[in-house]
Amino acid sequence: MSTSLRTAVIVDAVRTPVAKGKPTGAYASVHPVDLHAHVLRTLVERTGIDPAVVDDVIGGTVGQVGEQSGNNARWALLAAGFPETVPGVTIDRQCGSSQQALHFAAQGVMSGAYDVVIASGVESMSRVPIGSQTLGRDFAGPQVAERYPAGLVPQGISAELIAQRWGLSRAQLDEFSAQSHQRAAQAHDHGLFTRELAPVKVTRDDGSVHEIYDDETVRPGTTVDTLAGLRLAFKDDYWVERFPDLDFKVTAGNSSPVNDGAAALLVTSEEAAARLGLTPRARLHAFAVTGDDPMMMLTGIIPATAKVLEKAGLTIDDIGAFEVNEAFSSVVLAWLAETGADPAKVNVNGGALAIGHPLGASGARLMTTLLSVLDQRGGRYGLQVMCEGGGMANATIIERL
Repeated sequence: MSTSLRTAVIVDAVRTPVAKGKPTGAYASVHPVDLHAHVLRTLVERTGIDPAVVDDVIGGTVGQVGEQSGNNARWALLAAGFPETVPGVTIDRQCGSSQQALHFAAQGVMSGAYDVVIASGVESMSRVPIGSQTLGRDFAGPQVAERYPAGLVPQGISAELIAQRWGLSRAQLDEFSAQSHQRAAQAHDHGLFTRELAPVKVTRDDGSVHEIYDDETVRPGTTVDTLAGLRLAFKDDYWVERFPDLDFKVTAGNSSPVNDGAAALLVTSEEAAARLGLTPRARLHAFAVTGDDPMMMLTGIIPATAKVLEKAGLTIDDIGAFEVNEAFSSVVLAWLAETGADPAKVNVNGGALAIGHPLGASGARLMTTLLSVLDQRGGRYGLQVMCEGGGMANATIIERL
């Protein structure tokens, strides 16, 4: 392998339809290893590569416990039929895990450590419920508690604090969520997700086989009026006492749901793509990762965006399409207020409020969708950014080829 700095490209990307992360969800009977394996297998089939040439599979998973423990990426590639010689590693940068997997994959190619690598992610929140890996555990430790004596908060309260700091009303949060559902529904209706989707065959308890084609949590009939009727999700006596001046606004309707899903991207050097007869879709242009206040937690996307634009030598107006993870409406609205990005370019096919947020898979899912949007709109540069637990954020800029 060459050790000179090379260009990393994305050859193709696929994702499953995103399902409800509940016992009644479409993938509730599917083991997360098998769900992950499905996108790996589909990616190889669509690109026509021999899986033996894959130097590594880097997978993101947040709930690394139970069925998602023990290095999910390794078991998934074996379940997908890859040769035993192909290694795999599973990483956790919270909601940005598979976006970080993409960064590591690209950096490995650029450095000469890899020629061909898959970046992927999976989360089965129906089988491994959110927080399973930290439930009942003091995961931060006493020295973190010493540094933050006022105590940290869950993400829902961070979303509330963001809405308060940026002066966002309940109506604004609900309007943004309704728009996400409308955009996602229209994208489905017009076939804008068709290229990126890898439909999943699911065997039900009665033995019948069903193929899942659509994202399960998109609600076409969502309106501001229906969202306005939902109860507050995080307002209780404990948080009211702790934050007596907080005007609670966050509901299940303006928060991302819990979901199951998987996604995968094939990353190569330009030389490897040419040698293997592959046509790249995009060049990985710039990367950034940053930390921010762990109390606000979800605002890291603001400095991460500034950082990646500076690294790329671009301005916000140079970007043709944005994918900003919709963990909560307040997060994206605060980012819009601070960056001055054109809202018409942000999450144009809907976002996680509608499509869903299968934690470890979301970074790869957003990038898969960003590739589609750039193709559909003829844009040159796309920017993806995700807030992450603990007060972090990843940002990526790609250039359509």
